[in-house]
Amino acid sequence: MSERYDRNLALPGFGAAGQARLAGARVLVVGAGGLGSAILHYLAAAGVGTIGIVEGDTVSESNLQRQVLYTTNDLGRPKAEVARARLLALNPEICVEIAGARLDDNTAPALVGGYDLVVDATDNIPARLALNAACTAAGKPWVHGAVSEYTGQVTTFVPGGPCYCCLYRSPRPQALPPRGILGPVPGAIGAIQATEAIKYLTGLGELLVGRLLVMDFLPARCAVFNYGKDPACSVCGSGQQSGPAS
Repeated sequence: MSERYDRNLALPGFGAAGQARLAGARVLVVGAGGLGSAILHYLAAAGVGTIGIVEGDTVSESNLQRQVLYTTNDLGRPKAEVARARLLALNPEICVEIAGARLDDNTAPALVGGYDLVVDATDNIPARLALNAACTAAGKPWVHGAVSEYTGQVTTFVPGGPCYCCLYRSPRPQALPPRGILGPVPGAIGAIQATEAIKYLTGLGELLVGRLLVMDFLPARCAVFNYGKDPACSVCGSGQQSGPAS
């Protein structure tokens, strides 16, 4: 096996078996912005065998403050294409797929269906609701992350456990106006999301299932909030509908 993964192989409980699980895994990352840049980088570096990218945006100058996959030379280029090239340059042993340009209620079921795990690097509630509905219906685990200003949060959803709509009983589907973001915050939160993904794929450690990790980087504080499955949830409980969440 390549020396590339020596530090993985030296980890207690990881070994060749853990590396083989990563090599055989298919992970979809929805979004290749601030969160996605960190997630994609660390999953590729770790040796996840197939990574799919959903991203339809192009690189703009304001992205460069936090989206570390891109450079000034990439301005105006499609993020998905640039990200794919960067990841393959980092690790030519993996496969990187441009899975699609947009995730919504119509596209989500087909997008998540071909992957073992989904990582949420979106920046809006409608996409998260579509992702939650599709992953719940397909029995796919997914790792949620979100950032704003100086704060970020991470949790993991698995089949049979609480879903996004159990955590947020009445999520607002409307798009919110852009807010500021400290550049390193999405990098730190994205790294935690990548860690959750690697833990799930290798079976190591304890996942953030039913637990929301919230970090406020300004006072340097973090907290974990427990949440449970809502029996009346409109997506995974008795209140679920036959169609996608709206």
